[in-house]
Amino acid sequence: MYASGLRISEAATLEVSAIDSANLLLRIIGKGDKERRVPLPQPVLHDLRGLWRIHRHPRWLFPNGHGTNSVNQQVLGRTFRAAAHAAGITRRVTPHSLRHSYATRLLESGVDTRVVQILLGHVNIATTAIYTHLTEPTRISLRGVLDKLMTGL
Repeated sequence: MYASGLRISEAATLEVSAIDSANLLLRIIGKGDKERRVPLPQPVLHDLRGLWRIHRHPRWLFPNGHGTNSVNQQVLGRTFRAAAHAAGITRRVTPHSLRHSYATRLLESGVDTRVVQILLGHVNIATTAIYTHLTEPTRISLRGVLDKLMTGL
């Protein structure tokens, strides 16, 4: 979910056929059955291939325990909470926190807000704009830019 900014519903229902290995893309069917293509980092593709080799389900990338359908979103949520707890994370985090982190990190790395909007599948740019809050790395970068611009005035 973090590596491609997916909603939990999108991750749970990912199909094997959604992976475009040659172009390192995932075809995502999001809200309102809208399709978008998002980058799939090479290390994540490698890990997904390893996971698939274990279960070899012909349709679902993440099948349920019986192999009859995709994994349930509640199961993903419980797994996420258990992992957060095991990592010692004490504040309240949800699987959606991964999506927020993905968007924030892209923006901090200089990716244009419009590109982030497309990657997240937001219809309205205002929805994406909530991620433009000033985080500490952004503040530090901004200070440097402002100092440079204002030198010699």
